Amino acid sequence: MMPIQSTDTIKKEIFIACRPATLYPFFTDPEKLVRWMGHHVLLDTQLGGKFRIDLDGNNIAMGEYTELIPNEKIVMTWGWEKSKMVPPGSSTLEFLLTPQDNGTLLVLTHSGLPVSEVDSHIKGWTHFMSRIQAVAQGEDQGNDPSSQEVIQE
Repeated sequence: MMPIQSTDTIKKEIFIACRPATLYPFFTDPEKLVRWMGHHVLLDTQLGGKFRIDLDGNNIAMGEYTELIPNEKIVMTWGWEKSKMVPPGSSTLEFLLTPQDNGTLLVLTHSGLPVSEVDSHIKGWTHFMSRIQAVAQGEDQGNDPSSQEVIQE
C-alpha cells in the first residue's frame, strides 16, 4: 500500500480583455486550445469526456471533464500519462470565468498536487496563463516555444 502524500493547491488569477463567451472556447475547442497549450489535442467536451493534451511529444496531460458550465466554469481531473507522482485523474483543475470590467477574470485552481510537484506546475501554469491571455485577446502567439517542433504527417 502506498503512503498517503501531502498535497497542495495552486491558485492563479489573470485579467483577460475579452468576454467570458469569447474565452470559454479556448478550453473546449481543440483548434483554439492548441493555440495556447500543446501541439496535439484530443477533447471530448462533455461530462465524463476525456481529454489528451500532448505538450511536446513527451509530456502528455490526460484527464476528464467533471463539470462544464458554458462561459463560466470548467472542472477536469488532471495528470500526466507516464507519471507516478501525478498520474491521470490524480489532481483537479478548475477554471472560473468571471465577467469583470469589460473583460474576464480567469481564476485557475489546481488542487490535489503532491507538494513536490507544486513548483513545476506553478511554472507551467504561469507560462500557459500568459499564453491564453494573449491569444484570447487576439494576439497570435505562434507555436509554443516549450513544445518541440512537430513534423506534420
